[in-house]
Amino acid sequence: MRTSSRHDSGHRFKKVLLIIGIALIALNLRPALAGVGPLISDIREATGLSNTLLGLLTSLPLIAFGILSALTRLVSSRLGIESTIALALGLLAGGILLRVVPGNHALFGGTLLIGVAIAFGNVLLPTLVKRDFPNHSGILTSIYSSMLGLGAALASGVSVSLAHDWGWGWRWSLGAWAFLALAALLIWLPQLKNASIPQNSIRFVHSLKQIVRSKMAWNIAFFMGLQSFAFYVVLAWLPEILQHGGLSPLAAGWMLSLSLGTGVVGSLLIPTLAARMTNQQIIVWILMFCESISIAGLMLPYPSLMALWASLIGFSLGGCFGLALLFLVLRSNDTQTANELSGMVLSIGFIIAAIGPTLFGALHDWTQAWIIPLLFLLMTSVLKLISGLGASKPRFVR
Repeated sequence: MRTSSRHDSGHRFKKVLLIIGIALIALNLRPALAGVGPLISDIREATGLSNTLLGLLTSLPLIAFGILSALTRLVSSRLGIESTIALALGLLAGGILLRVVPGNHALFGGTLLIGVAIAFGNVLLPTLVKRDFPNHSGILTSIYSSMLGLGAALASGVSVSLAHDWGWGWRWSLGAWAFLALAALLIWLPQLKNASIPQNSIRFVHSLKQIVRSKMAWNIAFFMGLQSFAFYVVLAWLPEILQHGGLSPLAAGWMLSLSLGTGVVGSLLIPTLAARMTNQQIIVWILMFCESISIAGLMLPYPSLMALWASLIGFSLGGCFGLALLFLVLRSNDTQTANELSGMVLSIGFIIAAIGPTLFGALHDWTQAWIIPLLFLLMTSVLKLISGLGASKPRFVR
């Protein structure tokens, strides 16, 4: 009895440590991107980059996500999931610190390295949940998706203060997040003792071919992609839109933080609620209604209502993201399918998302106004509704 009790206690401790590790990894996967938007004006002034190239600072990691997400399974099949995540955290810290080095080449090179690191984390977190917490997928998805939102909200809220009030400048305001990545790596290192190489990796190409023939997989991919398209547009350009509407740079940065904060609420509540349902279509309808109303509201010249629109779009995007992550678990019937579905969905999804910030900035450069870019964003919400309704049907990806 005593031995059994010690074994159970040790098992529980390992599970708690794993949950903490997952939460810290998720916390690190957005600050390096979310800190850029509030500092766009500073970066533009220091580098002379156009809005199109500034949009590329957000799009470049998404391009890396799109290319590498489908290939993450090949890396993890050689190193193991735990070791691949450790590698990702090291690359993330290195990429963040590289952006501190003066020069545009270092700025874009570090950004690309950050994209590689985050691609690994994006794919492997749903796989960990499916493998280690198959009976608690809703709550675990809520935890790590909300931590993703929390990291983004924290970075967007304090970036301007770190750069100006603390006198760090925009480079070290972006570079400070390397220390959070290194802390997560230290917490994650004990998991390497449990590292294992996935079996049957030889089936990767065959099973991936099967997945890309699935209509359900494509619905999830488009829902994830269009959600990420809108999220990274908001991440990169909401402060500029709000400043054009009359807010100060500091106030606009905090509005982005508010938006991301309500996104945390959405990503915390929606997966837990959706996991209890057989069909999630009603949730998709509610989220898309909130998103459409908020985008329309941003077109109106009423600064006093900007907090409402920022909150609504944040809640919707956070809820959609958590729901998309939950689909990866709910629509998979085993760990291997979850891994391959995650790679396929995130690869296609982030290729779609990568277009967003650069295209949005280019539309503004072309029209010298925000109304056309926002109307385009509203059109993507309709496409997201269609794909979300398809992904909500209670079927497995085979």
